[in-house]
Amino acid sequence: MAEKKHVAVLMGGWSSERPVSLKSGEGCAGALERAGYRVSRVDVGRDIAEVLTKLKPDVAFNALHGPFGEDGCIQGLLEILGIPYTHSGVAASALAMDKEKAKAVMKAAGIPVAAHKVLHRLEAAKAHALPPPYVAKPVAEGSSFGVLIVKEGAEHPPQELFRDDWPYGDTVMVERYIPGRE
Repeated sequence: MAEKKHVAVLMGGWSSERPVSLKSGEGCAGALERAGYRVSRVDVGRDIAEVLTKLKPDVAFNALHGPFGEDGCIQGLLEILGIPYTHSGVAASALAMDKEKAKAVMKAAGIPVAAHKVLHRLEAAKAHALPPPYVAKPVAEGSSFGVLIVKEGAEHPPQELFRDDWPYGDTVMVERYIPGRE
């Protein structure tokens, strides 16, 4: 009988999307176990290289969300360690995570993109960067964390952007709101 493949499911991490990652990672780990794989659930910390070196998995299943999980960082580490992984590679992940660069590539390829501006969050909080309705979002978050929708007729831009404890970085993209599903 062949030995079961060992899959390290990488989840958690330290981004703002940690809770989502833990939940999706647990779901993926359970599905992999039901499919017959040997699974190690790995709550990723800054010692991840050491943990993976000790575990010696056949493959890493990347269930990390946000920075350090979807932006090419963990992918680069896995490549250095010689561990195959799920997810896009380093360059594609880094590009997809940076909304401004991803839009530039899509536009250059002829894909229509919404009108947008990139600016400091405090500038976006002072005055409407575009006529409402629009969306303001961090340029380097992976999910809907930090996304603010400004509806038509709004008197002022999102005041949340002024918060001292705003955890999503200082650069935001303000883009024309397009209704529909993500």
